[in-house]
Amino acid sequence: MRGIHSSVTDIRRKVFTEVARLAYEGGDYSRIEELPYKIVPGEVGAYRGSIFLERAIVGERLRLSIGLPLRPMDEHAPVSQGIVESAIADKYYDPPLVNIIKFACNACPEKQYRVTDGCQGCLAHPCMEVCPKKAISMVDGKSVIDETKCIKCGRCKDVCPYNAIIKQERPCAAACGMDAISSDELGRAQIDYDKCVSCGMCIVNCPFGAISDKGQIFQLIHSINRGDRVIAAVAPAFAGQFGPKVTPEKFLTAMKRLGFDNVVEVAIGADFCTIEEAKDFLEKVPSEQPFMATSCCPSWSVMAKKEFPEFASYISMTLTPMVWTARMLKKRHKNCRVVFVGPCSAKKLEASRRTIRSDVDFVLTFEELMGMFEAKGINLETIEPDPNIKQENPLGIASADGRGFAVSGGVAKAVAHVIEEMDPTREVKIKSAQGLRECKKMLLEAKKGLYDGFLLEGMGCPGGCVAGAGTIQAINKAAALVGVYASKSQNDGEPLSIASDNQYSIIAEQLLD
Repeated sequence: MRGIHSSVTDIRRKVFTEVARLAYEGGDYSRIEELPYKIVPGEVGAYRGSIFLERAIVGERLRLSIGLPLRPMDEHAPVSQGIVESAIADKYYDPPLVNIIKFACNACPEKQYRVTDGCQGCLAHPCMEVCPKKAISMVDGKSVIDETKCIKCGRCKDVCPYNAIIKQERPCAAACGMDAISSDELGRAQIDYDKCVSCGMCIVNCPFGAISDKGQIFQLIHSINRGDRVIAAVAPAFAGQFGPKVTPEKFLTAMKRLGFDNVVEVAIGADFCTIEEAKDFLEKVPSEQPFMATSCCPSWSVMAKKEFPEFASYISMTLTPMVWTARMLKKRHKNCRVVFVGPCSAKKLEASRRTIRSDVDFVLTFEELMGMFEAKGINLETIEPDPNIKQENPLGIASADGRGFAVSGGVAKAVAHVIEEMDPTREVKIKSAQGLRECKKMLLEAKKGLYDGFLLEGMGCPGGCVAGAGTIQAINKAAALVGVYASKSQNDGEPLSIASDNQYSIIAEQLLD
């Protein structure tokens, strides 16, 4: 539901803003107990009928955004429990990353077919005729489905001439490409963490706002307040996320006012990722393996390794753009701290891995960053670029292809361009999939040998990175704005040139050692 400012969006934004304000102001953090009353004022509930329930849910959201666990429902515990221990600049969230606030869950029904008032009780009643289990009968001139017999095949829905039969499904479960969501004994959603890859699609598809990931806003701001040199590595999907009037110059000025030392593009790391994947493809396909898959989307790569372990070695082992960028920054600035700012919940999971923790200190989504701007009273649309702030590009300028990583199909396109430059005689066949269900289908087809010799691109979110769980804008608008931003690259849209790039070889050797 990106791009639609709903009450769920409003509450999420207020929670991020208040947590950011709490961290910036410092002092006695027990005042977090007052925040549910500030976010949900008054005496009458506006959303759920009970203002006490609404405040209890906000309390859990506040805890999760600080990285704290949910409180047990059968024990008394203050909202502030554990907050002092989390008020530090060196703390990752405790797993799990994605959490369901049980008393916020609507206990939505699992997949079922229902007959609506649109049923006309027609004489032909094709719904009855096609039902393989004879689960449909006519009662008082209307079709009725016997749920004890129904096998959820959907044939009745397909043949109804009035579209009077609908398919109802729990939205979070429908959005989960890993089938990781089921019902507990009370009918509330629960997550199978052995299956979950933290793509966050359940978060943005729950109409009740009952699912949330943990955050690091609190710890990041403590790092800034401590005087750390914090550099923001921003994903190219940022283009347009904060409104069409927010130019890169305005964004840079606003980030400096938040306390960031510098802002660099993750698209630069994407360029390095592109070159490494192109080299891997040329070396290994088809001599060592039938195909190669891209690696930059953590949800996609974790899914592939979980569901298709035999293909694990076929997924490129190169560093992701986030890690490439972070390592380059830390090579050049020994004592800096790096925060990845992007559209993705799964990047939080990637950054928490032991092998990555020394590279990426914090991960923020665009939505969480917006909370920081609002906490500081920064209006991104009206802010004037500070002429005294000059963009420093310690890592260079990103290519158009690197910036295009944010959109589905962009990664494979970039790699294909570099392969063409390295070996003009080599034809590169590409297959892309977006959304984990479609990614699974692609790998099932690859298992049958349909994609031998191909470069496979998988994106966990339908639409690519611009459709991640932490984005703000509608997906189609975000994709278009990324395209505009990429077209303004200094290389006029051409792929990254690697013909005589000795500097690349030196940097890559250092970082991959």
